[in-house]
Amino acid sequence: MKLEKKPQKEVGSYISALMRTYFGKGPTSVHVTISRPFITIHFRGFITPMEKFLLQQNEERRVLETRDMLMDNMKEEVIQELKSIGELELNEVYSDWNLQKKTGIVIGVIDEEVDKSKFKWPDGFNEKKFQEQLIKASILSEKAPEEQETYWLDNRTILVRRSNFLLPIEKELIRHGHTEELKQAKWQLEQKVLGEIEFEPVLNRLISETFLDWDFDDDLGYIVFILKPNNALVEGAENQQEEQTN
Repeated sequence: MKLEKKPQKEVGSYISALMRTYFGKGPTSVHVTISRPFITIHFRGFITPMEKFLLQQNEERRVLETRDMLMDNMKEEVIQELKSIGELELNEVYSDWNLQKKTGIVIGVIDEEVDKSKFKWPDGFNEKKFQEQLIKASILSEKAPEEQETYWLDNRTILVRRSNFLLPIEKELIRHGHTEELKQAKWQLEQKVLGEIEFEPVLNRLISETFLDWDFDDDLGYIVFILKPNNALVEGAENQQEEQTN
């Protein structure tokens, strides 16, 4: 279920301004999807001059750790502000980054029950097969989650919610304070595995990028797939055919 454009615009403007305050620079563009109880805020063109310098020095981990700390400080402010925008009372906030593409995402979860009947997958999309591919990816990287739910938020955004997937060794690492190391290792492994699984033929869409974040305390995690426009898959096939012909 989607809301009118006004709250989306307000949320986008607010997040852009907040990031300028905390990071010294805001994104060049923001796409907000509100499909209760989920909110995704996808931004492009986001990297600061200092971060650019650090990346040139192969300090990617330092950039990510700094961003995570700033986002942790921002969370309560985001929750309070969005409460006044369209009654968006969040109880969970997640984030992830793609430093190479200069993109990122903020995922918000509103404090209300999910009504799955309001989430409709487009005709021709095989949600069951998509879920099977997700389970395959989970098994390759850790184990199958006890619960997995997939939501088509809009024409470019798919959200996946997984719970109870942590291995015993991962729980021990968390208990001993190695949360940040585990997060970075899981991110790299899961991004690799998700990139190898054939989701695009199932979706009949090209995937632009994939974002991940977790709440290790509650054994809960989210995946967001950002899709390319509808005609991208057709154009890609045509280009490939032209190359083969030439």
